[in-house]
Amino acid sequence: MEEKDPRIKAFTVFIKSSQSVQKLIKQDFLKKEINLNEYAVMELLYHKGDQPIQAIGRRILLGTGSITYVIDKLEDKGFLYRRPCPEDRRKMFACITEAGKEYMDTRVVEQESLINSIFDEWNDDEVEDAINLLKRIGTHAERLLEK
Repeated sequence: MEEKDPRIKAFTVFIKSSQSVQKLIKQDFLKKEINLNEYAVMELLYHKGDQPIQAIGRRILLGTGSITYVIDKLEDKGFLYRRPCPEDRRKMFACITEAGKEYMDTRVVEQESLINSIFDEWNDDEVEDAINLLKRIGTHAERLLEK
């Protein structure tokens, strides 16, 4: 039997490990009050403050219809509210509520703990190496897309 090209093997391992990590994260979200898309919106508002709703979709890669649905769900849960833009009536901002901030204070710590537990398999030097290698491969893939 012929030995696999190491680059093909690296790609396969990369994809499979990525899928396993995503599965773990999704499983964690099934136990929580909000889903992954809702968390992405909440995390953006929590860390960056009020955002135009149109910009949120672009920043977290959600379509217009999906972002409206997610905003509606979070508003129903009392985690955010809409505020019109005083300069442009066509613009609407999503703003995190106090209940949303309190929820995220706890949820961010839980999420960081889960992520840290995933990377406990590596020491600090290995984490740095992984960051550099993954950045390089991502940047290279972006350059290939531009061709």
